[in-house]
Amino acid sequence: MKSAELLYRVQFVNAGKHYEIYVREVTQGSLFGFVELADFVWDTRTSLLVDPAEDKLKSEFAEVNRTYIPLHQILRIDAVEKRGKARLTELGDKVTPFPAPIYTPKPGN
Repeated sequence: MKSAELLYRVQFVNAGKHYEIYVREVTQGSLFGFVELADFVWDTRTSLLVDPAEDKLKSEFAEVNRTYIPLHQILRIDAVEKRGKARLTELGDKVTPFPAPIYTPKPGN
């Protein structure tokens, strides 16, 4: 695969949601502890069926040229040959974001 054709699938967690997006540029970034994502790739086919999850992601990142995701929120970065569906999934109440406190004092102690 040529470097101009590189495509990355990036999965991360933010605000109780699991994001899966496709970008052409992933770097360590100039902010310590952050991964820099740029050149977002969206489905450009025109069809009657609209994927609401991808449409929501498109509107969330509409004005964004670059985004910086904290390193501890990144789940996985894959170099892929073909673009799949961008996804936005609710995680629910049972998922605790990392890092979580190891010791939680009880009230009154």
